Amino acid sequence: MRAPRADATRNRDQLLAAATRVFVAADAEPSMRAVAREAGVGIATLYRHFPTRESLVDAVYRDQVVRLTTAARDLLTQQPPAAAMRRWMDLFGDWIATKNGMLDTLLAMIESGEIAHAQTRAELLAAITTILDAGREAGDLRSDVTAEDIAAFLIGVFTVAPRPVHEAKAGRLLDVLMDGLRPAGRST
Repeated sequence: MRAPRADATRNRDQLLAAATRVFVAADAEPSMRAVAREAGVGIATLYRHFPTRESLVDAVYRDQVVRLTTAARDLLTQQPPAAAMRRWMDLFGDWIATKNGMLDTLLAMIESGEIAHAQTRAELLAAITTILDAGREAGDLRSDVTAEDIAAFLIGVFTVAPRPVHEAKAGRLLDVLMDGLRPAGRST
């Protein structure tokens, strides 16, 4: 199998970025035409890359999961573990917000088994664990908190303060959460 042409790869990446923006901004599932318009391409180009809404949702979902899982390692090379955790929480919030505009399709795909929810959960928990382990080793993060705890906290925060509408409130709640994740006697 030969590699896709550079312009085809660029178009696909442009479509994924545009779809992500449209999904974040949408209250309900947007049309495929809205995604093509946002990307600045014709509808035929969109359908050439993503022949169905499900294929587009799947690609955006997987792209976001990959970004989250690789971000854990990348952030740790750039920042101390506690700062990396806080930044990763923001990225998680972005991922949750992206799902808003594709929720019905995403839920149907999870229900049908097209998307393995358990695998995604395991990948995200592993990303959180990577940062937690580095934070414990550095003395930045408490040793008695699990990745499952953090995931539950994040789901709670973004349920009561969904992004982008409640960005400031979500930020304050995440800062409070980070204060609670630091060992006693450690501050920002």
